[in-house]
Amino acid sequence: MQDHALRTLIALGNSVLEESELELVFERVIAAGRELTGARYSALGVLDARRERLERFLTSGIDGETRELLGEPPSGHGVLGELIRDPRPLRLHDVGAHPRSYGFPVGHPRMETFLGVPILVGGEAWGNLYLTEKADGSEFTEDDEQAVVMLARYAGIAIDNARRIHDLSGRRDELERSLAAMRATTEISRALAGETDLDIILELIAKRGRALVGASALLIELVIGDRIRVAAAAGDIDREIVGRDIDIGPTVAGRVLETRRAQRLSDELNRARFDSAGVGHFGLTAGAGLFVPLLFRTETPGVLVALNTPGAGDFSDDDERLLTSFATSAASAVVTARSVGSERLLAREAATEEERRRWARELHDETLQGLGALRLALSAARRTADPEIWRAALDDALAELDTEIANVRGIISDVRPAALDELGLGAAIEALADRFRSRGIDVELKVDLDWEAGRADARHDDELETALYRVAQEAMTNGLKHSGAEALAVEISDADGRATVRVHDYGQGFDPSEAPDGFGLVGMRERVALLGGSLVIDAAPGSGTTVIARLPVRRRPATNGTDRSLAATTAPPNRSASSKRT
Repeated sequence: MQDHALRTLIALGNSVLEESELELVFERVIAAGRELTGARYSALGVLDARRERLERFLTSGIDGETRELLGEPPSGHGVLGELIRDPRPLRLHDVGAHPRSYGFPVGHPRMETFLGVPILVGGEAWGNLYLTEKADGSEFTEDDEQAVVMLARYAGIAIDNARRIHDLSGRRDELERSLAAMRATTEISRALAGETDLDIILELIAKRGRALVGASALLIELVIGDRIRVAAAAGDIDREIVGRDIDIGPTVAGRVLETRRAQRLSDELNRARFDSAGVGHFGLTAGAGLFVPLLFRTETPGVLVALNTPGAGDFSDDDERLLTSFATSAASAVVTARSVGSERLLAREAATEEERRRWARELHDETLQGLGALRLALSAARRTADPEIWRAALDDALAELDTEIANVRGIISDVRPAALDELGLGAAIEALADRFRSRGIDVELKVDLDWEAGRADARHDDELETALYRVAQEAMTNGLKHSGAEALAVEISDADGRATVRVHDYGQGFDPSEAPDGFGLVGMRERVALLGGSLVIDAAPGSGTTVIARLPVRRRPATNGTDRSLAATTAPPNRSASSKRT
């Protein structure tokens, strides 16, 4: 082989080895074969997995119109198949004269001289490089054969490298998809940590799930009895569909719940279910859909529904794996939130029943028995004509009525103190402290509220005043009932946009780590949480208990002149009041 040809071979071989994309390697090899030998036509045949026929046939030198005219590419019969059966270089003066020649189809360019060389990858036959018709009309030489054999070796190395890079790239992509699923799961877990509001959880799941698979829209359908409800949605979708109930049976979601496996709209039966009985029945259109179950242990609380608009393409198998993995964490959050919601409802119902029992006991043990005793006294007085006895009985009756009126007022005040509506929080807390003082409890009270006489719009709104009052009332009651306190310190204030109620009882205290929340504490926590505040319970055995609630200040809206005049007549004279009584 001449020096010039050798340098050309080395340069062409290096150009082949520089490529890492498999298709580009094919193009370089075909072009290099023509340049090395001066052939008019070249082709690269790729063997199938069983190495029995040609799976692909790439050509150079034949124009597109001729290639279209020739029809299907060859599969490896005739001379082309000879290299498949016997992978050794084959050089022919006249390809048509070979015993295995099948001839050429109509319209095929004239070809006589032929050079075929196998390409080995990893020591095994992978394909063949075919060259025909030298441009100068001469035959292929031994030097041509040696050069193409060397080129085939370069090609084998380049193809092997390109395949390895392709495999590594595939594994990298798979790893990235797995990491994406892990990140999404971690993010949803972190975002939902400590969150128990079901509506907030569903909104987060819908948004994160849609972004994870790039869906046009994502719905969350939850099981409600024997129906399924569209509980949340994200993306390009009519929000009026949220809250709609659907019969489970004939829907795609029903099929998912039954099989506990993902379903797609590409299935004709699922498409019919979607259009006739599912969310498609409400006018929602989708080109593709992926339905994934929310699985948590033995429960299936609902289904994630990822939808793409027509023309946006179907979801891949990787999308299905990602959304299925994501749905596992989402299901855990949904089940937990539902459980917490049920427990809160039970706690509220229990607290309500406890309050009813307390009112019933007070009415029975005090008011009803007092009125019964009054009736007996008056009945006894009726049986005598002595005016003195009548006078004494009437005096006793009036005194007893005064007592029972005070008891009934106390019960009414516990339910809803009139002072809270008429005079505001400060006056209501002062009346509450007076009732505790009447029971022999030492109450130190400090009220410092930003409420000026003549300004009704400076008062806190009704919800905030009610919450502050109830927290103070519950904390004071707990201190008396559970801690055995004989003295209380109560502070109500607002500053820097936050209202604070602080109640400390000088009782026996308790260990918070060992004492579960009672119904009173549950009620306080819920009231404060609903208004975006915080509640702190500081207690220790022998040191009493301190309850501190902080809530963002919310003022009443501005009122008309009549309301301001009324406020001027009812507002307390001082902005701050402090008192200690026994």
